[in-house]
Amino acid sequence: MTDTLRPVATAAPEAPAPDSPQKLKRSIGVVGGTLLTLSCVTPASTLFVVVPDLFGSLGTATALTIAIGSLLCIAVAFCYSELGTLIPSAGGEYAMVSTLAGRLAGWLVFVLSLLVVMIVPPVIAMGTADYLAPLVHLDPAVAGAGVMLLATLAGLLDLRANAWITGVFLVLEVIAAAVVAVLGFAHGHRGPGSLVSMQVAGADGHADTVTAMLVVSGLAIALFVTQGFSTAVYLSEELENPRRNVARTVLATLAISTVIILVPVVAITFGASDLTELTGGDIGSMVTAWSDSAVGTFVSLCVALAIINAGIVMVIQNSRVLFASARDKAWPRPVNDVFSKLGRFGSPWVATLAVGIPGALLCFVNLDTLYGVTGVSVTGMYLLVAIAALLSRRGHHRHAHAWRMPVWPVLPVLLIVVLAYILTQQETAYLLWTGGITGAATLYWALYLRPRRDTRWLVSIPEDAQP
Repeated sequence: MTDTLRPVATAAPEAPAPDSPQKLKRSIGVVGGTLLTLSCVTPASTLFVVVPDLFGSLGTATALTIAIGSLLCIAVAFCYSELGTLIPSAGGEYAMVSTLAGRLAGWLVFVLSLLVVMIVPPVIAMGTADYLAPLVHLDPAVAGAGVMLLATLAGLLDLRANAWITGVFLVLEVIAAAVVAVLGFAHGHRGPGSLVSMQVAGADGHADTVTAMLVVSGLAIALFVTQGFSTAVYLSEELENPRRNVARTVLATLAISTVIILVPVVAITFGASDLTELTGGDIGSMVTAWSDSAVGTFVSLCVALAIINAGIVMVIQNSRVLFASARDKAWPRPVNDVFSKLGRFGSPWVATLAVGIPGALLCFVNLDTLYGVTGVSVTGMYLLVAIAALLSRRGHHRHAHAWRMPVWPVLPVLLIVVLAYILTQQETAYLLWTGGITGAATLYWALYLRPRRDTRWLVSIPEDAQP
């Protein structure tokens, strides 16, 4: 641990230099931060785009798997809340882990978070075509790329303006989720016992049993379902009074998003006419069957708006990660200079373009591969955050003013064990893809960053956020 960062000792106050790192301005409170964070979780688009794949593999066990994943996320949220108030930086996970567990660990969590933030937006965006189908038929990849480019343009605007834009869209997607829940419960064909019946329709149309190992394997995607609550940490540099508001935003967002997603999933499980329809996961068709085409069209358009909303917020979040990495000198100097530029609205405009345009290109990659790599990356990232939380009360951090999780260190230890086991149950191909990228990143660390440790990867915490 000799390579662990010591921000207080290394951040001696001195006169600002012309090329000193630029800081983001604090412009949003709990309400704005919660709106942005909830929009990044994007409950409705997650419900309509990601959950159908879980229905396809887990059937009636989908709600149970998401519930277990949400319980695990409570422990994860506690870790994020403590670390995010202890080290409020736009770097998010990598700033927290670098400061507490060492620079190499921080670099690896940065790479995993970069994988997540680059892959998740196009995964969600590609679902737009399905929900615009009542009006126009589009190729999913083309529609997804269009959403990503639109989100990139919106991401160039002021953060406060985006908070209100995403807030309006969020209301519409919550309405869509509520309509699905009401219709599903009103047309229920099953009782509460179906939630633990552990059945999925097989290829021959007969019911197959969902094993415990399938549920464990599905937890990687279940963790991804509510993953966006961590956005509050990325926004901590722009939240007013981050010591108090980061924890409030993280925990409130997880609670609200879990309800918005899980209640409709239970309703769909009850309301599907048979196991084959449930396993097919065509939620739009179910809504139309439960009501009429007009209601189905309304819900579909709300979901399409929710996906656009999610794209905007994710591009905002992702650009902050890249901006922070450049400010912390993770790259050769010309790259750092470009990515750390701020535009007229106070947003990191080059970093925004750098995450938005590749996101549009990723819409043309195989969707199953994107899902698999994302699940492994999210689980690995949470694992490293849990390790950092286990180390968060050493040295001067022990007495720093920060929100503190209950039942420490039991929660981080349990989380580490569970997440490590979930990783062992993932498909080999996705582990190899993620492991290969992480291995290449480790070589970059060993050959470029570590030999330049005095001038590269200098993870910083804004002065007004120091303990």
